Amino acid sequence: MRSSALRLGAAALAVLAGCRTLPPAPPPGPSWEVRRPQLQALTHFQLRGRVAVAAGGEGFNASLHWVQEGARSEVTLEGPLGVGGAQLTATGDELTVVTSRGERVESEAAHAELAARLGFDPPLSSLRYWVLGVPDPARPASESLDPVQQRLSGLTQDGWHVEYQSYESAAGEALPARLTLVRDTVRVRLLVDGWQI
Repeated sequence: MRSSALRLGAAALAVLAGCRTLPPAPPPGPSWEVRRPQLQALTHFQLRGRVAVAAGGEGFNASLHWVQEGARSEVTLEGPLGVGGAQLTATGDELTVVTSRGERVESEAAHAELAARLGFDPPLSSLRYWVLGVPDPARPASESLDPVQQRLSGLTQDGWHVEYQSYESAAGEALPARLTLVRDTVRVRLLVDGWQI
């Protein structure tokens, strides 16, 4: 009798333990419909990181420093890249490339020079949005959303597929830390070491 009472008491305690109140879930962050236009409107940021490019059987690694000031993107690549690196300045479709030897190339010749060095002509006007984890607002896109975190897990735009592997917090905002861009035989991996916004 005593052992059955003890078993009954233990069972009651187990049931009560299973019914304890869970801590409240953290409040959800802003919805993607709110976050997307906020990030697309972000016109001043900097990032430092590393990039690995594979294109048409060729490849290289380089360090990357990106400064965005309004519509102007300044990207410095340092590493093998043919002869050591390059600085790119893009505003819309206008492009200037300065090589590590100080040679300056502009407009269509700059696009051709960059395509020759990288193995492809990067979509710089859209890339400034993709690195922030949002589509280029000027072009149609297909989005894959992480519904819990309210951020992109993938994006397809202008023939490019962008996969977001991880994010980090910067000034209270979740920004991409690792992403991969793929189009045809081109694969670009970007690892962000630090953001400033």
